[in-house]
Amino acid sequence: MAEDVVVERRGMVTWITINRPERRNAINESVAAGIGRGLDEAEESLDCRAVVLTGAGDRAFCAGGDLKPRATAPFEVAPSDPRNFVVALLRRMAACRLPIVARVNGHALAGGLGLLCACDLAVAAPGARFGTPESGIGLFPMMILPQMQRVLPARHLLEMCITGEQIGAEEARSIGLVNHVAEEGALDAKLDWLLSRIVNKSPTAIRLGKMAFGAMRDMSLDQAFEYAQLMLPMMGKTQDAAEGFAAFREKRAPAWTGL
Repeated sequence: MAEDVVVERRGMVTWITINRPERRNAINESVAAGIGRGLDEAEESLDCRAVVLTGAGDRAFCAGGDLKPRATAPFEVAPSDPRNFVVALLRRMAACRLPIVARVNGHALAGGLGLLCACDLAVAAPGARFGTPESGIGLFPMMILPQMQRVLPARHLLEMCITGEQIGAEEARSIGLVNHVAEEGALDAKLDWLLSRIVNKSPTAIRLGKMAFGAMRDMSLDQAFEYAQLMLPMMGKTQDAAEGFAAFREKRAPAWTGL
C-alpha cells in the first residue's frame, strides 16, 4: 500500500509529497502526520537547507480535507481531544526553521489553500486554481483563516471566503498568494531557480531570520524595534556571520557551516 506522504532528499532540499492523487491529495490525519514527520526529518539534518511541499500528479496540490464517507474530515474532532489535526499541522509548519517552498502543481483549495499559506514561498503551475469553497457546503474556512489572514489582503480574502469562487494563478500572484507562476511545462525549472537562490545563502541567517519574522509580525512597532536591536548583535556573533564577512573581504564564495 502506497504511503500517503513521501519524504525524500534531493541534494540539500527535502521534498515532501502528498501522495494521494486519486483523492486529489486531500488532507487527512495520516497526511498531516506525514508532513509533520517530513519537517522533523528535514530539521534534524544539518545539511538540509530548504523544504519543498507538493502534491502527486498534476491535478491538485491539495484539494482540502478528505470528505469521503467515513474519512476523518478536518472539522471533526474526538470529544476526548478537541485539538484539530489541521491546526496542529499549520502550527508545526509555522515553527519550522527551514524555508518551506510550495510547489503548486495543481489546484489548492480549502485546506490545501491553508497549507499553501503556511509555506514561506510558492511557485505555481499556470493552470493551478485557488479558492475556499466552504461557503457552498454550509461552512467557513475557520481552521485555515488565521494563516490566510497573514498572507492575503483582507478584501481579497473575504471575497474568496464569502463567494467561494476560485482564482487563477496569475491573479494569485498579483495578490501575493504565490511568488512566481511558471511557464507551461516549466514548473520544476522555475522551482529549481528559486531553490538555487536559497541554498547558497547562510542557513543560520535564514533560520534566525524566519524566527524573527514570525515574532515581529505579532508585535507592536515599538516591540519589534526592541526585538530587532537584540537579534542583530546575536546574529553577528554566529560562525556564519564571521564567515560571510571574511568571504566578502577575501572576494570568495562563503563556506557556510550553519552555526
